[in-house]
Amino acid sequence: MSENQPGEFRSGFVCFVGRPNTGKSTLTNALVGEKIAITSNRPQTTRHTIRGIVNRPDAQIILVDTPGLHRPRTLLGQRLNDLVRDTYSEVDVVCICVPADEAIGPGDRWIIDQVRTMAPKTTIVGIVTKIDRVTPDKVAEQLLALSRLLGGNSEVVPVSAKKGEQLDILADVLVSLMEPGPAFYPDGELTDEPEQVLMAEFIREAALEGVRDELPHSLAVVIDEVIPREDSDPPIVDVYAILYVERDSQKGIIIGHRGSRLKAVGTQARQQIERLLGCKVYLDLRVKVAKDWQRDPKQLRRMGF
Repeated sequence: MSENQPGEFRSGFVCFVGRPNTGKSTLTNALVGEKIAITSNRPQTTRHTIRGIVNRPDAQIILVDTPGLHRPRTLLGQRLNDLVRDTYSEVDVVCICVPADEAIGPGDRWIIDQVRTMAPKTTIVGIVTKIDRVTPDKVAEQLLALSRLLGGNSEVVPVSAKKGEQLDILADVLVSLMEPGPAFYPDGELTDEPEQVLMAEFIREAALEGVRDELPHSLAVVIDEVIPREDSDPPIVDVYAILYVERDSQKGIIIGHRGSRLKAVGTQARQQIERLLGCKVYLDLRVKVAKDWQRDPKQLRRMGF
């Protein structure tokens, strides 16, 4: 590891990888300081590589939050895996995320093997996430286990994104592994994601709360139109979105009794979108059935995959 010289600015790209639901999106949001990636206790919530930008006086870290690498069962799953693999060789550091409260298993070893195969020259850092959930002794055990798995040359850092613990230490480690270079984005910019993508993600996150296991993978959100109202004071933006599911029974789950669930989804998502846009929003949500869209190349393209 090399030390920064006084006045030397560093920049680089960092990718968080790991099994689904290991806290990658929460960690991205915590480091950036704003919500740019949606979080859920459901696996495979992230479907895009979302770039978060960490601005420091001495460095700029571009975080690439990827979908969880997994053994795919659908064409969508395969495309998400391809997205992750393409990212490995394009970043300066790959961070392997392992939660403190789950034993390291075959899935973690498979991911590490995939990273080493796809990007043999990329620096690997181990991150033990969710340390607030276990005792210090358990954290120490997991750090040792991950260090053994990665080898003595890899840094291993424990963090709690939820509590904000050790985030500065992690950022320091990442910066130390980067080469001197210019900022890639203007100071103050937090993400390069288009607003419409973020809007769709906020709606999907709200819709995923409290639903049954079969629904998360079957749900996609497409922003149909975004129309600023003319001569409105204060400004109002009309956002029209379509929530796609694969079966009629899933449509009923999303809408709820007399539309109660869909209304709650709209209320939660609208608050996030208003924060994003900085103005009042009218949010119109429609639910449609697109049969087996996860396995249909034509429908996947229409939904942005």
